[in-house]
Amino acid sequence: MEAIIANIIKNTHFAKYFAKSNIVVMESRSDFINLCFPDKKQLKTVVEYDIPGKGMIQEAEVVRCKNGVSVNYPDTYMRRRDPHAMVISDNLPSDKPNYKNRFGKPFDELREETFTWLAKQDLILVPFWAGGSTCTDYPTILICPRNAGFFALALADLQGFIPASKIPEGFTPLATLMVAPPFRHTHFEGKQVVVHHRSQDHHEVFSYNLYPGPSAKKGVYGILLNIGEKEGWTTLHSSAVRMITPYDNEFVILHEGASGGGKSEMTQPIHRTEEGKVLLAQNTVADISYLLELQDTCELHPVTDDMSFTHPSIQQSPSRRLVIRDAEEGWFLRVDHMKEYGSEPMIEKLCVNPPEPLIFLNIDASPNSTALLWEHIEDAPGQPCSNPRVIVPRRLIPRITDEAVSVHVRSFGVRTPPTTENKPNYGIIGLLHVLPPSLAWLWRLVAPRGHANPSIVGQEGLQSEGVGSFWPFATGEKITHANILLRQIQDTPGTRYVLIPNQYIGSYYVGFAPEWIAREFLARHGSARFKSNKIQSSRCPLLGYSLTSLKVNGQDIPQLLLNVEKQMGVGTKGYDKGAKILSDFFKEELKQFHTQKLHPLGRAIIDLCFNDASLEDFSEVLPMHDL
Repeated sequence: MEAIIANIIKNTHFAKYFAKSNIVVMESRSDFINLCFPDKKQLKTVVEYDIPGKGMIQEAEVVRCKNGVSVNYPDTYMRRRDPHAMVISDNLPSDKPNYKNRFGKPFDELREETFTWLAKQDLILVPFWAGGSTCTDYPTILICPRNAGFFALALADLQGFIPASKIPEGFTPLATLMVAPPFRHTHFEGKQVVVHHRSQDHHEVFSYNLYPGPSAKKGVYGILLNIGEKEGWTTLHSSAVRMITPYDNEFVILHEGASGGGKSEMTQPIHRTEEGKVLLAQNTVADISYLLELQDTCELHPVTDDMSFTHPSIQQSPSRRLVIRDAEEGWFLRVDHMKEYGSEPMIEKLCVNPPEPLIFLNIDASPNSTALLWEHIEDAPGQPCSNPRVIVPRRLIPRITDEAVSVHVRSFGVRTPPTTENKPNYGIIGLLHVLPPSLAWLWRLVAPRGHANPSIVGQEGLQSEGVGSFWPFATGEKITHANILLRQIQDTPGTRYVLIPNQYIGSYYVGFAPEWIAREFLARHGSARFKSNKIQSSRCPLLGYSLTSLKVNGQDIPQLLLNVEKQMGVGTKGYDKGAKILSDFFKEELKQFHTQKLHPLGRAIIDLCFNDASLEDFSEVLPMHDL
């Protein structure tokens, strides 16, 4: 074992620090579980550290349950990702906050302190392939304190791990993730901070907290984006599902969007009422609801949940569609929508009695109990945590698709607020809009985070997650990623683009029903290609084309859900005010991209937005091809 570990770290910049450290490498997943509870009879453990001048501070409580491991954080701030956690400490090109600028001194001293502290701990080393087990080009390791074994388990489930006996000879990490929780209190006033320190041949990620969101998940995402930025490809912030229609046709939809934009929901079965109907929309002002009967729905075969690999090696589609596969080995499922038994039977069945123990976060579970997905820990009395999670290895997901797939439609999801004439807002997006490629690119550059996001530390109003909605996790320059996305769209003309809202359509609460209805409709329709009499220019050009009608299983979707200006409580006045909010937001966010480094086509598309161009102008600059 010592020889294996020495061989892995010998070529790293920090090898000298760990030469005499007590490090273990796991052989099986059960080893990670056992590491969480060194005493086999132990049912609960506390993860705590002695902080100079502050004494012992508890970071997490870990409970052994019948169906896995439940982790809770006493600090409510640590129960969700802080969007400002990332900081860059190197001198390579980057548009992200710089460590020295933010904290007033170089990172070098803290980097040395971190290595020194880690070297004194009992450690876990977890080798894995960034990008998934089928991608052996990007060897990566985690170095973590052994008393935080749950964190190593979380990463092993999310990213996979290489058993000690199967580590290939010559395994040399291109990236290293290191976890050192005490420094959160000594250097960062208790805040989540994840420092990315890049060089030409190695990428170090220092996680100074134990919530896996910004590090074990998004930190690894940052590693992949950095690799792609150098090599000219990207990893999309998206989910994808392969659908089998009742007529045995196959259809793949990939859904992109900011955090909370409906990526996980795109792979879920349609949620139904107790009577088995679909609650499509419920008016927030009047007592009006629309329900649908959908009995014969498509069969769902999930492909990805959050990160889609678009490596050049898999871009081999005769139809010139985008080809993707999952970039992760596990899914970080948010279950805030599960309020009681029966909310989502498939996931409940999988998690209540799983084939192997799972890891739960922000779920209230007692020792030796069954962790239940609807028992969310409370942030305050009567206030459930908005970000309860379960990590599910993708091999356990029913009907999972392992191979690369060709994408028919790329959708983009936006969390929209309630909108009326009296309280106008940007919730003017109809149930389904078709976008020309130029507008699809602009939506990805702007990537609105949108209304009431449950995944991150509180920010209200219209915020941007930028280029492809993965900008919060990227380490480099926005323009580079913008050019990569534009080239990707140009190179895959066989894939079409749509826009889908969630939460509200005008004055109607819709939740994620638009995704499920649009998904069914597009799969049966076979694409996002429509005859000219089936689509019309939206009143707001940024919304592309709206549908003149939409019918699913013989049932018509009300026009007021397709064209929000037709809602009595919104009208053209309320719609136009909302359109201006959206347009102003786009113009402000796009200013940063309008530089000479941007591809000339990209500058031309942004100029159209600045000049309030017509939809026809957007359609002509980068046409939709019929292949």
